[in-house]
Amino acid sequence: MTRESESGIPIDPVYGPDTQADWDPAEKLGEPGQYPYTRGIYPSMYTGRPWTMRQYAGFGAATESNARYRDLIANGTTGLSVAFDLPTQMGHDSDAPIASGEVGKVGVAIDSVDDMRVLFDGIPLDQVSTSMTINAPAALLLLMYQLVAEEQGVEAGKLTGTIQNDVLKEYIARGTYIFPPKPSLRLTADIFKYCGAEIPRWNTISISGYHMAEAGASPAQEIAFTLADGIEYVRTAVAAGMDVDDFAPRLSFFFVARTTILEEVAKFRAARRIWARVMKEEFGARNPKSLMLRFHTQTAGVQLTAQQPEVNLVRVAVQALGAVFGGTQSLHTNSFDEAIALPTDKSARLALRTQQVLAYETDVTATVDPFAGSYVVERMTDDVEAAALELMGKIEELGGAVAAIEHGFQKAEIERSAYRIAQETDAGERVVVGVNRFRLDEEEPYEPLRVDPAIEARQAARLAKLRAERDQGAVDAALDALRKAAAGEDNVLYPMREALRARATVGEVCGALREVWGTYVPSDAF
Repeated sequence: MTRESESGIPIDPVYGPDTQADWDPAEKLGEPGQYPYTRGIYPSMYTGRPWTMRQYAGFGAATESNARYRDLIANGTTGLSVAFDLPTQMGHDSDAPIASGEVGKVGVAIDSVDDMRVLFDGIPLDQVSTSMTINAPAALLLLMYQLVAEEQGVEAGKLTGTIQNDVLKEYIARGTYIFPPKPSLRLTADIFKYCGAEIPRWNTISISGYHMAEAGASPAQEIAFTLADGIEYVRTAVAAGMDVDDFAPRLSFFFVARTTILEEVAKFRAARRIWARVMKEEFGARNPKSLMLRFHTQTAGVQLTAQQPEVNLVRVAVQALGAVFGGTQSLHTNSFDEAIALPTDKSARLALRTQQVLAYETDVTATVDPFAGSYVVERMTDDVEAAALELMGKIEELGGAVAAIEHGFQKAEIERSAYRIAQETDAGERVVVGVNRFRLDEEEPYEPLRVDPAIEARQAARLAKLRAERDQGAVDAALDALRKAAAGEDNVLYPMREALRARATVGEVCGALREVWGTYVPSDAF
């Protein structure tokens, strides 16, 4: 019986030259580091140096997360990746009633520049690359990072890192949006302009398919919907008067790596090829860096199991291998216990060691693009590309990514895919080791890491102290300037930066913008 890939594409038992009848190697492949970048965006790839090992971490208050970051750096991580708690992601302070019970749970609580200062205490920001998984309030967290660097004596031009800043996927799959799409896109364009002038080495957006994949999107859906969002961001920036080559080199992407290695490798190759063609043909990009799809990868959290959690070590290693074979620029490997609770120090260290074994004990870094010319991978690359382009065509017919979101197209497609996966798992057609096959009669006990519930009270006390000490008149004046800019056409990041410098809080700054821009209410909520 012929198997199907995660995207529903038939996988033949044998591939050979006859399966490549219409295949032109020169057109489809090229050389590594050359258009259309199927074989990777750099000529040497990992033969020059390995990918960036960027471990995603953050929990509790800034003090606890700072200790974890220092430990990761000491153990060889080459890039930090900050996880923020839900109130921070939604633009609320830790003492807001809506934040009750969520402070510090799924990431670190950051309420003001005071917290950001503690988060990076003792970490030289001109020597570390930092990625921040934050979307609607991305501008705030970036500006606080810049202010802390300024206090360290580090020039903004030396800062390197990424803000996720991809709000469109929040409307599709994740839900941590604040403002409606139009002002959200305006804020994105303001960030592009600000970073171009003030923080030129910063990656201004990480257009994310990861969260859509975690919600159930197939590989073809993941890259189709992600690239469609990317096109929308580029169109927004161009419409705001920016030249495509002034900002496109700082765009980056974020994808998942599943256990299905062959299709994942094909997915990454297809995504690079599609993006290069779109940037060249639709937007007329001339800078080769504008054509390069640079991406970060995280192993698939949704494939981790609470049953027999040690088996997740194997899953993560396999997923990481797929990301490396696919040519990722940076990688986060999940900890084996994340299906149970926040990772412990030991499990986070093991996740990092997984990457180090791949980089330094295997031969996968010895040659560029090990799968080039593989009959199966080249055919699967074509198949995934065709399926993704078909979906992208449907989005264009609806009027683009935002219009398709308003029609509920991407969300419905992902839900359909997720339902198929659930059905196959329940029926035993999709094997999940330890869940529907090879189960244990009794699971071994495991002691997870728990967040101290007193953190919420401590954050509230810090906020009370901050409000009592600061110059409230300066805060009020700065927030008024922010409202004025939001209501007009000036770049909102400049008054936002001054408000944060005056020690305005995340909730206060986002609240000022809510007053002008309103909040997003999904259509299915009416």
